This record gives sequence, structure tokens and C-alpha cells, in this order.
Amino acid sequence: MNARIIPYDARILVADARKALLLRNTGTAFNLILEVEQVIEAPHNAPAREQGTDRPGRAAMGSHRSSLNQTDFHELEEGRFASKVAEKLEAICKANDIHKLFIIAPPKALADLRRAMPEAVKNRIVAEYDKDLVNLSLGEIQKHLAA
Repeated sequence: MNARIIPYDARILVADARKALLLRNTGTAFNLILEVEQVIEAPHNAPAREQGTDRPGRAAMGSHRSSLNQTDFHELEEGRFASKVAEKLEAICKANDIHKLFIIAPPKALADLRRAMPEAVKNRIVAEYDKDLVNLSLGEIQKHLAA
């Protein structure tokens, strides 16, 4: 993380497909002190067997028939969660006049967030890191960011 310095009052979004933490650096750029501003959690996602019971569809292409892939309801829910996080982040950026935003998420979640974020939020992003830190304690996250 030493490629970028996280300045005072910068916001850090640490997220994955199920949970997002919006953190604020109340320390200096060289002595990070992170505070949790907001926690966003995805609603319970039922097992796939409870979400869809139909067999996959079939498609006919001339004289050939083939089956279609089963709908992945968990993946759909992850995309909805990324959109929800992006909407909340946009509202927070406007309300709190946030200028510097760091995004930390696993690669898949980071891609979902990028697709969902409006241009106004994208312009505030200083750096993105593809790491899964959301389930670590605040102290552990601070150590990773300070390293």
C-alpha cells in the first residue's frame, strides 16, 4: 500500500460481495487511525435450491437443441449489492463533500463496484486495491494499509 499515501480525512471503502465498510482516516498520512463511518451488509441470501426450482431452459438452433445455463441467483444478488453500495456511496460523497476515496475489494467485487459506480464517485477515487480485507479487524486493516 506504500504506492499511495492515505491523507487525513480520506475515505476508504473496504468491501466484498456481502459486506462493505466505509472508513475514515482521522490520523495523519503516516500514522493511520481508521474509524468506521458506515457498515453496509447484504440481506440474507437463501441457498440456490430455495431460490429457483425450475430446470434450465432449452434453446433451438435449427435442428439442434441445447440447454441454457442455470441462473446463478447468488451472482445476481452480489451485483445488486454492489449497486446498493454504489448508490449509498454516491449519497455519502455528496452529503459529506468527500474528495479522496480509496477502494479495497476482491477482484470480482471490485469489478462489480466499478460497473455500478456513477461518474461522480469514480472521479473521487484515488486508488483501487484488489485485496479481501473486509472480514479483518480494524487494527488488521490499518496494518495492511500502513505497510
